[in-house]
Amino acid sequence: MPKQIILAAHFPGVNNTTVWSDPDSGSQIDFASFVHLARTAERGLFDFFFLAEGLRLREQRGRIHELDVVGRPDTLTVLAALAAVTTHLGLAGTLNTTFREPYELARQLATLDHLSAGRAAWNVVTTSDAFTGENFRRDGYLDRSLRYVRAAEFVRTARLLWESWPADAVAGDRAGGRYLNTADPGAFRHRGDQFDIAGHFTVPRSPQLHPVILQAGDSPDGREFAASSADAIFTRHGTLDAGQEFYRDVKARLARHGREPDDLKIIPGVSVVLGDTDAEAQEKAHHIRRQQFSPQTALLLLEQVWNRDLSGYDPDGPLPTTDPDVSAAAISRGRTSGYGDPVATARQWRTLATEKHLGIRDLIIEVAGRQSFVGTPQRVAERMNHFVQADAADGFILVPHLTPGGLDEFVDRVVPLLQEKGVFRTRYTGTTLREHLGLGAARRHLRRAAV
Repeated sequence: MPKQIILAAHFPGVNNTTVWSDPDSGSQIDFASFVHLARTAERGLFDFFFLAEGLRLREQRGRIHELDVVGRPDTLTVLAALAAVTTHLGLAGTLNTTFREPYELARQLATLDHLSAGRAAWNVVTTSDAFTGENFRRDGYLDRSLRYVRAAEFVRTARLLWESWPADAVAGDRAGGRYLNTADPGAFRHRGDQFDIAGHFTVPRSPQLHPVILQAGDSPDGREFAASSADAIFTRHGTLDAGQEFYRDVKARLARHGREPDDLKIIPGVSVVLGDTDAEAQEKAHHIRRQQFSPQTALLLLEQVWNRDLSGYDPDGPLPTTDPDVSAAAISRGRTSGYGDPVATARQWRTLATEKHLGIRDLIIEVAGRQSFVGTPQRVAERMNHFVQADAADGFILVPHLTPGGLDEFVDRVVPLLQEKGVFRTRYTGTTLREHLGLGAARRHLRRAAV
């Protein structure tokens, strides 16, 4: 039997992937936008809806980054509201372990799991960003090397809380007047390097026991954390070769944590551009990339690597001849370029720009454009299926460039083709997100394996 493809819908956030200026783009904060995307995903029988989180407006050269001004509403509030207007779709939120406490977040996620009848998921993220920490009066309090240490203990502690109510704790004996089978419901005690807490958890065992745990990170620490603690990992590997390498590496790490390869799903974020012909799709993709990377955006993104004020440069002109300034404080606060060694990156970009005769804006489009699947619906369905069957991924998180209608065409034109191939469901057969993903019931020993 061919592998079944996992599909998730990423609500377009506040970054240059989203084309807010397009005439078809709507609000990124009105509830109607969230409802439209979520219901489209559920109509397409997607596994889950994915909502990112931003805890501070980013700055560059001391100014608020324009792409952030739209803001992001509170993740858990939106997901709880979506639970009332969907019936099967999983509800995943990015929630930070650096600026929260296990009891608080475990309680909120268990509540969401109850409200949604077992569809909650938590994308675990970390940060040692002192700039973001200022919002929480924790400026620089957590050393970068400790971020995954805290995250791992945070997840272990949350699982302890979720497991604190026995499966048979609630008797519900109306005739006998006895509600509980235990005199000590939700009792817990955790003592560790990061957390020392004790008490009683107020939320009875939720439908999934453990909401699905996702993790986003590509560093060695991130990969190891996912192998030890996550049910799925959200990656950026959009090419076949890079995806296969990542897939092999992360799956190979599972055995030392007492886990099987199917216990962790690998789901890269991708974008899709469709056309009636491949040429039409390519033309549309080119237009979208130029919308995503305006001249101003191209210079801002280049500044994040060069760490210099480049506002006086011509966006269509050549790259700076000077090297990035690695000695000065970061010109951008609240986000990083994600390109590693800036001097080496600048050298590679100059070479690429020379070989392809690219100015700044076209170079940024070349290196930062993220359209993974471009073509007719038939070609896109074939390529997505090939990625999964070739073990480059277990599925995909679709990142549309439009809010809220960016998934409509994919659901109408590509999903039926995947169903014809027998690699995607034709109906929901389970009720919980764990069932959608083929993870089975949560197992208590996973908490011990993560230690």
